[in-house]
Amino acid sequence: MYKKCYNMYSMIPTKPFNNLPPLPPTENIETAPILKKAISANRELARLSGYCSLLPDESILLNTIIMKEARASSEVENIITTNDDLFRALAIDESHVGPATKEVLNYREATRKGYSLMKETGLLTTRTMVAIQEELEQNSAGIRKLPGTALTNDRTGDVIYTPPDNESTIRVLLKNLEEYINTNTTTDPLVKMAVMHYQFESIHPFYDGNGRAGRILNILYIISEGLLNSPILYLSRYIIRNKTSYYELLQLVRTKKTWDEWIIFMLTAVEQTAVQTLETIKDILALMEKTIGHARENLPKTTYSKELIELFFVQPYTKIDHLVRNNIAERRTASKYLKQLEDIGILESFRSWKETIYINRELMELLKRAD
Repeated sequence: MYKKCYNMYSMIPTKPFNNLPPLPPTENIETAPILKKAISANRELARLSGYCSLLPDESILLNTIIMKEARASSEVENIITTNDDLFRALAIDESHVGPATKEVLNYREATRKGYSLMKETGLLTTRTMVAIQEELEQNSAGIRKLPGTALTNDRTGDVIYTPPDNESTIRVLLKNLEEYINTNTTTDPLVKMAVMHYQFESIHPFYDGNGRAGRILNILYIISEGLLNSPILYLSRYIIRNKTSYYELLQLVRTKKTWDEWIIFMLTAVEQTAVQTLETIKDILALMEKTIGHARENLPKTTYSKELIELFFVQPYTKIDHLVRNNIAERRTASKYLKQLEDIGILESFRSWKETIYINRELMELLKRAD
């Protein structure tokens, strides 16, 4: 059993924090300011969830929203790519994409992998965490076994934090985190999410990918608590815009146990992100309805179908194979459909290798404005 060593709490940046206190915190993490912010964050999250529950097919939005979150979360780690590069990569052979784009695509797959495992077991476990990290990094290095990992200041190079470096200690802390996540308590779930995110990032269990894995765990935990049905919360955008505060507040919990500021920061991230995500979803759906109306009026009746138009909102970069794989049309007919959609201004085309790729340009412009 991992014993709490409060008299040994002091964190020295250059020394492994093997005495990182286990959860739950002994401090009061549900102060009046935290509970007030938790109420507003839960309210906005409920509005987002309620709106999405009314959609005939929420899966139409998943690909777009997950891709935005993947790009934003990777940008926190200075992995930079664009919406265009990502959706282009999905339409073309992914083996030709750049390393940054590939890493973001790995993030998307890691989110899906974690979501699938969580739905399968109903739990968020160390196994899920490892599976997410393996998908992110495309290796099986697993939990850190060697010392030497340290977090440094990008500008000065100074070490600001050295996480636990003993494998057995890391595994005990992860077991404690797993129990904290999966044990029912009276603590508000969003407050628990903020605490678990701090603890995961402080354990820093992997050689690489900890930040991105931790942000995937946030959304999976929100789903596991029934606050959302699927990973559509675009949380990393807020962290990017407040990146300095994010890292400073994490550090202040380690050095001064200032839980209030950290938890309120994370609750604000959920609140504002829920508002922005709802606006983005409404904009996407409004554009889809407008596009459906335009297609219905201007395409031959033999061409038009709602499924055809929806495909361009799941895959903004589309080619003939996508129509064939989705049982919308055979190759020759699919080619005719895409050309007709280009003729009425819904799609634009360009040549890539020997293929013609069609772009839903209005959707791409909308996603760019939503960044």
